[in-house]
Amino acid sequence: MAEKQRVDIEILGQKYPIRSEAGADWVRQLASFVDRRAREIRGDAPGQDAVRVLALTALDITDELFRLRDERKEQDVDHKDVTARLGALRQILDAVVPEK
Repeated sequence: MAEKQRVDIEILGQKYPIRSEAGADWVRQLASFVDRRAREIRGDAPGQDAVRVLALTALDITDELFRLRDERKEQDVDHKDVTARLGALRQILDAVVPEK
């Protein structure tokens, strides 16, 4: 297990010390993503409560995550269905086409 290191990040102008086992560059990349998304959600009203903006940002990112997870589940189901159909087709072909 990697040792936790301190990484200083900034979101909506607020500085936060983060302790993480992840690399500093990765943590900064995550923080940058959250900061950009929060600024998009805040829009042209910089006087909004930062906690409210970050809560909305968390909901927005979570919505995206859940939708992508649901799409992946659907793709997995589709993949299993295709695999099952290919297996059935192979059985039919094996029954029809004699082996050499």
